[in-house]
Amino acid sequence: MAVLYAILAVSCTKEDTIPADIPVVANVKAMENELLTIVNEHRASSGFSSLEFSEVAYEYANSHTDYMIAQGALSHDNFSARASIISTETNAVMVAENVAKDHPSAAAAFEGWLNSPSHKKTMEGDFTHTAVSVKKDAQGDFYFTQLFYR
Repeated sequence: MAVLYAILAVSCTKEDTIPADIPVVANVKAMENELLTIVNEHRASSGFSSLEFSEVAYEYANSHTDYMIAQGALSHDNFSARASIISTETNAVMVAENVAKDHPSAAAAFEGWLNSPSHKKTMEGDFTHTAVSVKKDAQGDFYFTQLFYR
């Protein structure tokens, strides 16, 4: 079975491997739950099905958010490796992600994605599962990773 990896605005590293030994930062659970609710409410109001929470996607969303914080920059680095692992662990046929940085709230992150045609297309895509990771760096800036798959 061929696996399709859908990603918009990809910036991958040469090795495209998931780095080890990245410091783990605490999750901002309330903001994660709020963002997941907002995305599902948007999908429902637009005629799309709600997305189920995925522990597998959450694990890799968290890893990527930690990676972005360690790098101090927003990125889709290593997306192909994340997508491949998620596909293997869940039998997913399509994987995508949205990332964001510097939004002060879940609503602001959602609005940023909604106002970007590529991010909106991902949020409204033909997916069944998702997970959102939100973490704050030492300077107080929020980083967001949302993974989607079907």
